[in-house]
Amino acid sequence: MAETHLQGVEISASQFLDIWRHYDTDGNGYIEGKELQNFIQELLQARKKAGLDLSDKMKAFVDQYGENADGKIGIIELAQILPTEENFLLFFRQQLKSSEEFMQTWRRYDTDHSGFIETDELKSFLKDLLQKANKSYDDSKLEEYTHTMLRMFDSNNDGKLGLTELARLLPVQENFLLKFQGVKMCGKEFNKAFELYDQDGSGYIDENELDALLKDLCEKNKKDLDSNSIPSYKKSIMALSDGGKLYRTELALILCADEN
Repeated sequence: MAETHLQGVEISASQFLDIWRHYDTDGNGYIEGKELQNFIQELLQARKKAGLDLSDKMKAFVDQYGENADGKIGIIELAQILPTEENFLLFFRQQLKSSEEFMQTWRRYDTDHSGFIETDELKSFLKDLLQKANKSYDDSKLEEYTHTMLRMFDSNNDGKLGLTELARLLPVQENFLLKFQGVKMCGKEFNKAFELYDQDGSGYIDENELDALLKDLCEKNKKDLDSNSIPSYKKSIMALSDGGKLYRTELALILCADEN
């Protein structure tokens, strides 16, 4: 079915989701390695079979990833190359231009500070983005977008989106949260670290304390984290803070494997 979809002049949102799920065989939220090579091979075959030329974006994509066995793409990268009908994913991407802006948006719409964006909060998020871009919509379209976003990003099917799940709206190279996936701690270890770096016992971590924490994390995890990127890591993480005060629940979104 996915190969048939790839032959289309225009691909619907539901067909796009079918394609994504077909090639993301391990369900980790990315198409990578052998998955990516299979996708490229079948994309080329499907377009040829349908008598369709590759678009410039497709050609650039194949040139970039065709020989790269270590390549990795997310939903946004896939949306950029496929001729998707009413490609609302790219529309939202245009409104979220950086990790810092994404984190600020998260904090604004996680209104109950649960650590999750639930259905009503997600709907408010989408509604405001549509209005910001002066894009017309009705209630049924808003419901469709909300439902589609949940289907695409709710990897554990709990009806709500965690920070890492929604961050898949960012291109892989801009998603700094991916760097922290390999250094997350269990709840007990995280609480111990938070208390260690909350040096004045205030109950929150300020920018200087976060700087010390990140420097130590980079030193211990050189394969995952780049010490030269500490200023950008810090800027994005502090976007979650309350007036420069980064509380335990906010930092847990980044560093705690339990995400709560």
